[in-house]
Amino acid sequence: MKISGFLLLICSLNIISVHAQNQQEINTDFIQLYKENAELSYISPRGEIGSPYKYVINGRLTTTYMLLATEKLPIAFAVVPDFTVRVLEQRSAAVRTPSFRLGGTLFVRLDRSVPDYKYATLTYTHHSNGQDGEALNPDGSINTTNGNFTTNALTLSYHFGTDLNKNTNAGYYSLNHEIGFEWHKWFNYEKALTHDYGFSRFLYNFSWRSYQPEKEQWRLNLEVNYAVNPMTEYELFALKKRLNAELSYHYSFPFMNNAYLMVAAGYYGEDPYNIYYRNKYSYIRLGISSGILRGKK
Repeated sequence: MKISGFLLLICSLNIISVHAQNQQEINTDFIQLYKENAELSYISPRGEIGSPYKYVINGRLTTTYMLLATEKLPIAFAVVPDFTVRVLEQRSAAVRTPSFRLGGTLFVRLDRSVPDYKYATLTYTHHSNGQDGEALNPDGSINTTNGNFTTNALTLSYHFGTDLNKNTNAGYYSLNHEIGFEWHKWFNYEKALTHDYGFSRFLYNFSWRSYQPEKEQWRLNLEVNYAVNPMTEYELFALKKRLNAELSYHYSFPFMNNAYLMVAAGYYGEDPYNIYYRNKYSYIRLGISSGILRGKK
């Protein structure tokens, strides 16, 4: 009887140990997934072609500092800096009111399977342009020279995705989705934005990715968001003001590492580049982009 009890104890400890090991592997895989699903950085000569301004070059630099990322926990936390600059085509090649975004993201794993993953995020973001002049000129137009822009937001998102044809040797695909809601009004913001800015936005992001045996080869990304808060001059269905959308394709040649060639086309109903938020235009962007690519495992 004592021998049976001892064997039962050994089996139980083995099961607990295997379960803990599996949990640690799952948590580690999800940490990698969080980084792969982060926004891409890019460099774009001539910037957004179609903009009311002419640019020499535009650039976005963002990354993910995983401050809490341990295999022992199903949650993680990252600090996310996100800086965008547009260099105007002028004699001094001025960088007017660059966009500074700095925030943090809490990740919560909701599933055990990376090939069919589910997780949630809560992100706080501070967005400003480093200027302290009046946001509006005396005539009511936007002061894009040194006008103050500042706002803060929370974004709650649900992420899910699935791998397709992963058992083949010729490569496989993945479909990745994010559904979220962003709101600003709980925090400090430039008062000139009142009734004139998309403080509450529904968002949907989609990414279709192709993986070859050695590396990720390409991504097709779709980003859509729509403002739903009241605005003085725009009804709820005023797509020209409230809709932002972009479709982009990123291709990584075999000799590249962690980089793509990029082509993007989109529409800004509200230009996300800080104090330029009143601009509305369609655009094309060409250049190179970079992120965390999935390599050979």
